[in-house]
Amino acid sequence: WHKNSNKQKENLMSQWIVTPDKFLMEEEAKRLRRYCEDVAIIAKSKGNQMAVRNRLIIEMALGTGLRVSELANLKVEEIHIRKGQNSLTVNNGKGGKDRVVGFNNKLKVLVQEYLDYRNSTSSYIFPSERGDKMTRFGIGRVFKTMAARAGLDSKHSIHTLRHTYATNLYKASGYNLRMVQKQLGHASITTTTVYSDVLNQDLTDALENLE
Repeated sequence: WHKNSNKQKENLMSQWIVTPDKFLMEEEAKRLRRYCEDVAIIAKSKGNQMAVRNRLIIEMALGTGLRVSELANLKVEEIHIRKGQNSLTVNNGKGGKDRVVGFNNKLKVLVQEYLDYRNSTSSYIFPSERGDKMTRFGIGRVFKTMAARAGLDSKHSIHTLRHTYATNLYKASGYNLRMVQKQLGHASITTTTVYSDVLNQDLTDALENLE
C-alpha cells in the first residue's frame, strides 16, 4: 500500500510541472487572438452572437486566468467596470473560496463592447445557444475549435490559457509569485511555484554569465 501511495504522490507531483509546452508562446497567443478577432468582426456584420461571445471567452481566459468552471459560472453582475481598477468576483471558486480578480483596460473595452452587443437576457456572461449558461465542456469545445482553426497544436486545452495567463503575469509583475497566487486563487503558494520553476530570471541571468 505504501508503494502505491508513494507512486500516487509522485504522479501528482509530475502532473504539476509546468513545462513550456503547457502554455502558449507569445506568437501563438497572438495568432489565436487575431483569428478570434477576425471571425468576430465578420460575425458582427451579420448579427451573429456566438462568434462574438466565443472571442470574449478566449480573451477572458487569457486576461484573467479563470478556471473553466469559473468562466461558465461568471455572472454579468460579478463584473465591475470602473475608473481605476477593473475587476470581477469569483464566487464559490475551487475549495468554495471567493476572490476578486483584476483585469486590464484592453479587456474592459472588449467586455463593454460585448455586453452592449449581446441580446441575451441570461444573468450569465456566457449564455449557451439553448440555455441560460454554457457548460465547462461547451467552453472547452469553443477553445478547441478556435485553436485548431488558428493552427495551434491539438494538445492544448482551455486550461492552457490559464497557464499562459499565469506565466505572462509572473513575468509582467517582475516575478511576483504572491500576486500570481492571489489572481489564480491558489490556496497555497507551493502550487504557484510551478511557474517560478519554468520562468526563473536569476537562472537565465546566471546561464548567460557562464563562461
